[in-house]
Amino acid sequence: MTEFSTIYKLSLVALTCFLHVCSSRSSSNKCPVLECWFVQEKAGRGGGFTAPTTQEKSLLYIRRDPDSHSAESQHTPDDINPERVYFVTDPAATLCHASLNPPRGSITKPLCEINPFLPQPSSLKWVAPLTESALSPIYLQAEWFSSALQGLNDQMGISTITRAPTGSKEHRVVLSVTSKTVSVQARLGKPVLLDCSFWVDPSSPLSGSGFAVEWRYQFRGEGRLVLAYDGKTDRLADTKEKGARLDIEALHKTGNASLVLEEAKVRHSGTYICTAYLPYLLAQVTMELEIVEPPSLSIHPSPLPLIVPGQALSVQCEASGFAPLTLELSWEFKGADGKSRPLGSGSLTGHRQAWDGTYSQSTRLELDTSKLDLGTGGEVNCVAVHPGGRREARVTLNVIGFSTPSIEDSMAMVGVALVLYGLIKFVSWTFTSSGSAEADMEDKKVK
Repeated sequence: MTEFSTIYKLSLVALTCFLHVCSSRSSSNKCPVLECWFVQEKAGRGGGFTAPTTQEKSLLYIRRDPDSHSAESQHTPDDINPERVYFVTDPAATLCHASLNPPRGSITKPLCEINPFLPQPSSLKWVAPLTESALSPIYLQAEWFSSALQGLNDQMGISTITRAPTGSKEHRVVLSVTSKTVSVQARLGKPVLLDCSFWVDPSSPLSGSGFAVEWRYQFRGEGRLVLAYDGKTDRLADTKEKGARLDIEALHKTGNASLVLEEAKVRHSGTYICTAYLPYLLAQVTMELEIVEPPSLSIHPSPLPLIVPGQALSVQCEASGFAPLTLELSWEFKGADGKSRPLGSGSLTGHRQAWDGTYSQSTRLELDTSKLDLGTGGEVNCVAVHPGGRREARVTLNVIGFSTPSIEDSMAMVGVALVLYGLIKFVSWTFTSSGSAEADMEDKKVK
């Protein structure tokens, strides 16, 4: 009976632990409640200027299943208009990503903005085939919203198009576009992957009508078309961009619209926009690409010539092949005692741009032994601090005639003198012995 009681207790403990684990997993996979700004143009204001807008706080209760209602959705915060509370069903669970669901009490929140959206056909030649019919489907007669979201720590960028029957707050995601590379840094000459994928609600009448994908580049008010693909007719638009490609097979199978730049160049730094089109709908995400290449350093002259106390020497450090423009150049001196001290930035030149878009800059340093305590010499170090990392270049500086010989040098000189003295004595003795032997031989012959 005691054994049965023990087994019963152990079973209860195991069941409790199992339920606790399941509960924690379900809570970690819980879809978030998103605090967003509802932005729209003010009514009755037009003209040639940009229309003024209004901003209102709103809430989005995200769920995978339209029939699931959480208890907290019954309570609306006092600072939010009940008319700006929406229930969004996302069967793909894109809006349930962990980066959109910070821990309770977290100060940092994901970014979210909602705008009214008007479905309409596009005149772009790679999108126009999607709406060849002039008749708009009844399906479009509803309330449409577009939303732009950015997860914590730039983990995810998301754009969605949602639909709700007129007068309803029950929205459903029809199209979503996501990117896991909101901010990217790449080395010069290396391949670059800009992530982008899209999902279409299979229950939507628009899902079987084809799609189109477009990549655009923008930088300082200028832009260009990088790549465009018409998925309905399976055609790529003619562009002047070289080395940019899509995986067409993955695009059709999984909605993977990622862009690959085969060789990163300085001109590729900027903003990229990935747009997915359905008939009458579009959603897009933006991402920033920065090409970062640290400088190569060289010091002239190298090696440095010998200098004597009171003499001045000019040294130049050249930093080349770097991007972006941000760079800090400075000098350091490391003496024979192993201690380093700064020598300042020297005389800096302006930036020069090479044919490949990279930059170069140089600094000149005057080493005046009458003003600087350089001792017997040491290492002169050129330091470059760049977003791509820290780089250093060193040369050895020797100052001669600075002081009397050291004890070690004196002992060595005495040793050399003794060796030379012994050698001279030995040679002298050898010649003396040889001379006396020849004299004895001559005396014997005379006798």
